[in-house]
Amino acid sequence: MQITHRLLMIRPRQFGFNTETAVNNFFQNDQGQPDVIHQLALIEFDSMVEKIQSQGIDVMVVDDGPDPATPDSIFPNNWFSTHEGGILVLYPLFAQNRRLERKPAVLNALKEKYSVDRQLDLTEYETSGYFLEGTGSVVLDRTHRIAYAVISPRTHLEPLSHFCEQQQYIPMVFRAVDSVGRPLYHTNVVMSVADRYVVVCLESIPDQTERTFLIETIQRSGKVIIPINYEQLNRFAGNLLQVHNDKGEKFLIGSSGAFASLGSEQLDALKSFNELLEVDIPTIESVGGGSARCMLAEIFLTQNRST
Repeated sequence: MQITHRLLMIRPRQFGFNTETAVNNFFQNDQGQPDVIHQLALIEFDSMVEKIQSQGIDVMVVDDGPDPATPDSIFPNNWFSTHEGGILVLYPLFAQNRRLERKPAVLNALKEKYSVDRQLDLTEYETSGYFLEGTGSVVLDRTHRIAYAVISPRTHLEPLSHFCEQQQYIPMVFRAVDSVGRPLYHTNVVMSVADRYVVVCLESIPDQTERTFLIETIQRSGKVIIPINYEQLNRFAGNLLQVHNDKGEKFLIGSSGAFASLGSEQLDALKSFNELLEVDIPTIESVGGGSARCMLAEIFLTQNRST
């Protein structure tokens, strides 16, 4: 199953500019005024939740706890993922203050509503300086068991290989850089995998052999490639997530900035597969350096009967 109709989002308590992640996330912008920024982020978050829920998509909202301070808690997809068969995976994170996001209250809330039968804990890799930041680092083709991963300071081969071995995925590894040659920190700003198509910034892959192999891998999976350029990548046009609602209708969730950056042919191609669900999150994007997909943790677990 490639897509789900159940999501988890974390409502932040202290959203703001994270200096620890800014060293290699070049999408972040420090705008000052932390109290104002936090309030704007809350407005954007609540509006996003309401808009997704209005389409019949199940969104479980968990409030972030007050202590310790976690400015990036709004991006839960980096520290855990869920998988069919009742599997929960915990991931090693680059920034020390992001590791604090793994709060028991969040996991307890998840396990109270959904059945977790097995937990794969990769967090010990942090002690060796190896990282794999969830579905930020690994973009999954769940149907064909392909794990796309851009090697970066946030994504290392050792935990990736461990994940793929345990979850029976084939790693598809490549390198991607921004327009001035700096490594892109997460795979999910480069590409998104949907049920029948892949959105990807091919020009961000400097090695022609790797680019060709990526194209061939996607084509062998039977998916259509919808390419984006650097300007669109910088507007988070690669940071998208396809979901479905309780009626089986498909939606592609992305930010207003992401969809506004796309041309008419790209938009028509996307609309031929699913409806576009646009959310307005400019403060979260600019200050946090992540977009809509980063805010959404997919739930592939079975709901407990008592809930």
